[in-house]
Amino acid sequence: MSYFKDILRYEKKYRKFTILNILFNILYAIFNVLSVLAFIPVLGILFNTDNTVIKVPLYTGIRSIAAYAKESFYYFISQKIENEGAIEVLFFICLLTFSLFLFKNLFRYLASYVLVFLRNGIVKDIRDKLYHKIITLPLAYFSEKKKGDIIARMTIDVQEVEVSFLTSLEAIVREPLTVIISLTMMLILSVKLTLFVFVLLPVSGFIISSISKKLKANSLKAQKETGNFLSFIEETLTGLKIIKGFNAEKVIQEKFNTSTTKFRNLMSSVLHRKTLASPMSEFLGSATIIAILYYGGKLVLENNSPLKAEEFFGYIVLFYTVLNPIKAITTAYYNIQKGEASAERIMEVLNTENSIKDKPNAALKDGFINKIEFKNISFKYKDTFVLKDFSLTINKGETVALVGQSGSGKSTLANLITRFYDVNKGEVLIDDQNIKDVTKKSLRNLMGIVSQDSILFNDTIANNIKLGTQAATEEAILEAAQIANADEFIQNLPEKYETNIGDSGNTLSGGQKQRLSIARAVLKNPPIMILDEATSALDTESEQLVQTALEKMMQNRTSLVIAHRLSTIQKADTIVVMKKGKIAEQGKHEELLALKGEYFKLVSMQSLS
Repeated sequence: MSYFKDILRYEKKYRKFTILNILFNILYAIFNVLSVLAFIPVLGILFNTDNTVIKVPLYTGIRSIAAYAKESFYYFISQKIENEGAIEVLFFICLLTFSLFLFKNLFRYLASYVLVFLRNGIVKDIRDKLYHKIITLPLAYFSEKKKGDIIARMTIDVQEVEVSFLTSLEAIVREPLTVIISLTMMLILSVKLTLFVFVLLPVSGFIISSISKKLKANSLKAQKETGNFLSFIEETLTGLKIIKGFNAEKVIQEKFNTSTTKFRNLMSSVLHRKTLASPMSEFLGSATIIAILYYGGKLVLENNSPLKAEEFFGYIVLFYTVLNPIKAITTAYYNIQKGEASAERIMEVLNTENSIKDKPNAALKDGFINKIEFKNISFKYKDTFVLKDFSLTINKGETVALVGQSGSGKSTLANLITRFYDVNKGEVLIDDQNIKDVTKKSLRNLMGIVSQDSILFNDTIANNIKLGTQAATEEAILEAAQIANADEFIQNLPEKYETNIGDSGNTLSGGQKQRLSIARAVLKNPPIMILDEATSALDTESEQLVQTALEKMMQNRTSLVIAHRLSTIQKADTIVVMKKGKIAEQGKHEELLALKGEYFKLVSMQSLS
């Protein structure tokens, strides 16, 4: 149960609730046992057995404390019967028992009450920790994972931990205490009979544990399959237009059905084993009671034990109070085995080493003064190098455009300068300082990014624009939108800048979304701008509006422009033509056309003169 221990580390923050829960559970366990023992004198009175104690018991030391307590109680009852009569004493014992049951249930409620704060606090902290981990892990981690699986870990797995682990916490604390106190009292009543019980209980435990061996393995498979079909759902919602356009509904449906069938079979196996826990433990407990009834009854009838008849009945009731806790412990054990699989998946994310992190002595990069330099860099995503011994210098104030076929390494350079990925070899330098020697936050503060896909959030236009500049005033937001040619369409919206744009900005056109992305970068006002095919997905009219906005934005800034449409980069100070991760040509637009090389071919293919 190593992962269960990992989850319980989050308990330290809520230690006071743990202590209170344990305290209330101890009191519950004590009153639970006392409420059973209080019946023994009632049975004695009803059956007129001779429990009269005339002499005041003497305390002879710690070893005889149990016998002393028992004799003292009987002496008290005997004196009360002699002075007040059996009926009055019966009423007193019933009132005492009522009070014991009242306190037992009061402490049970209080234990559950404080556990709520512990349980909900741990769940919140796990969710917060998972979210923090996910937003800090490098992009490379997510390129190898399914989105649906990540979502499943944050939702279904956390919920499973809450249900399986944290609801079992009370059973883990309370029930063993009840068992210990009950067994102690059983030993006081009869050592011989209790030793007989100790022989039977391990047999029951062995049978129960043998049933649960496959529970964790099947639970882990089931949770993985949950991630698979959540990925199917996410992909279906994203690609619904393509699915319908290619009449692929049946194909996708069959894949989804295969996943859910596998999940159903795994969960059936898990739940069958889990539901077997309670009836199996109850049956084994009943069999144990029957064995005790025979063995103990034989001792009483043959007078081979100091145990009196009413004490034997009390002993049976006391053992029955042990059965329910053992049953609860068994169920908790099954739940923990089931939850282990989810905890393992959660801890796998939390324990993932972040390959891109700040050095212990990383400096703050304040401002951009001189140049950006890619110095003999090599990089690969998996096995094949995308860039090899690549070098390029971008001076401050220059606009450098990268062009070339898909897969030539253009976008990779943008990912490396922002430290979304780290180079395998060589250095990326800003003002002759390796970007690995400065904090990621201070590095990215120098940069604004406009990507091909306009990444917007389900929020207002104003909040999307000021995403990276939370302290921005309304005037600054308006000015950024005007520079990005976005203010015109925003003013026509129902609530203007307070209009919610929906999931991924789907209430807006492609050009409108891209202009909001530009406004967001403008508001940040960084010295370095990275444009990753910012106009490639737009129609001609939108492209012209966006291109005008981009030109305004790039004024007095150092810009790295990755271009698909070559018409957008003719004014660049330097155009770098890339081929298979290397520089094929480099120069201005007219110079490269005159060479009639790779750039000329690209321009010709796009029918430009």
